[in-house]
Amino acid sequence: MKLITYFDDFLRDTVNLNQTRVNLLENSIEAIKTFMKGSGWKPEIIEFKPQGSWAHKTIIKPLTDYPFDADLIVYVKPVDGWVAKDYIDNLYTEFQGSGIYKEKTRRYSHCVTIEYAGERKIDIAPCVKERIYADTYEVCNRISNEFEKSMPGDYTQWLVNKNSISGKNNLRKVTRLLKYMRDIKTNFTCPSFLFTTLLGDRISYIDSINNPFTDVPTSLKILIDRLDDWLQANQTKPTVRNPVLYEEIQSNAWDETKYSNFRSKINLYRGWIDDAYDESDKEESIGKWRRVFGDDFAADETIAKAACVSESAASELSGSSLATAGSDLVALVKRLGSIALPEGFNRLPHMHRPKWRTSSSTGLTVRVSAYLYTSKYGQSMRHITSLEILQSGYWIKFNASSGSGLPFPNEYYVMWRVTNTDKAAKKANALRGEFYQSDNKNSRWESLKYRGVHIVEAFLIRKTNEVMLGKSDPFYVVIE
Repeated sequence: MKLITYFDDFLRDTVNLNQTRVNLLENSIEAIKTFMKGSGWKPEIIEFKPQGSWAHKTIIKPLTDYPFDADLIVYVKPVDGWVAKDYIDNLYTEFQGSGIYKEKTRRYSHCVTIEYAGERKIDIAPCVKERIYADTYEVCNRISNEFEKSMPGDYTQWLVNKNSISGKNNLRKVTRLLKYMRDIKTNFTCPSFLFTTLLGDRISYIDSINNPFTDVPTSLKILIDRLDDWLQANQTKPTVRNPVLYEEIQSNAWDETKYSNFRSKINLYRGWIDDAYDESDKEESIGKWRRVFGDDFAADETIAKAACVSESAASELSGSSLATAGSDLVALVKRLGSIALPEGFNRLPHMHRPKWRTSSSTGLTVRVSAYLYTSKYGQSMRHITSLEILQSGYWIKFNASSGSGLPFPNEYYVMWRVTNTDKAAKKANALRGEFYQSDNKNSRWESLKYRGVHIVEAFLIRKTNEVMLGKSDPFYVVIE
């Protein structure tokens, strides 16, 4: 499902740089401009311009404990006798001589950076206008001591044009979403400037006629599908050039290993996005979108759904002879068994969806057995069954085995999805729903704490290729 409203909320509340940070950024930049204009830095300043994701309006909110950065280009007239490194080294000296900026100043290959206590960074890059030829701009590489041709304004305009074709800022929104996905996954490398070019290149003039980008999730699906198609057609690292500066090869940010990994991950996430988009069940679609974007997607509704399973069950039984006023799900299950479980109980949106590719061949049978213990590694009490009513304070040891009851060979491992539900778990901030490793071979220990009906499932994974070969039926743990 598209879930357009959820995407709007997710962009506003989680992905987009919030207004407080925007205000801090703008105030800091104005202070930097004032300082530079009044400093002894020799170049004559023509103008300041935003650059990078700030200028492109694809800047995103940083993850917790990470700073966000913005690029500021300062266009200057050339200084007689200066080489490339002089523009940066002398600017660095000016900031170092300031009581305000001394401890905040860093120096890199093409810029001087002002860091604000881990909250934000501003990269100030000198760009020399018409040093040798008219209408030419050059940034300064202090490491190689070379001037490098640059066309930052033209690139920004190129992106503006591409975004205009997408309509409703959909290219910018998709770029932010995919940068956010990159940052939370942390398992592939693609610098923002390269990611932006790759996505912009997937939009053509014909799109201005066909208008396929009707909303954010549709635009996301279209662009990730096009990007994956292009990547799959290029088995080895292709040449990706700056669209407005032919000699600049942006794909040099990758080596073959990084490109191959990027290609593989985009293919995987394209499958997840297509799956979530095509899913017709709302709760399942939310769960699948959360597999792509993490637990902050549709977080409020997801938590509410998990905490209100008793109300859902009572509502579904309302008006029937089976209904009992005031009964929670535990009481209903105790009286009625599995028919008391509400619709969609096994696909609640807070349950993490499997992240492994599924085997194309027939799956293997996975069975779960459970034993009650006085404590973890304590005295075994008895074998228990799914939906059996249990008391809190004890422990369960779950075992996964094949259909014949034999343990799985060493070429496989078992992951466990443990899902808590209902009000007691919600109050303790313990709804869970994540995947966990086995404690010992194919076994896992769990304590009995919160009143409710909870779910434990085993997933069988092949070690060599991380393919899921089978999963168990849900084992329902009912705690009275």
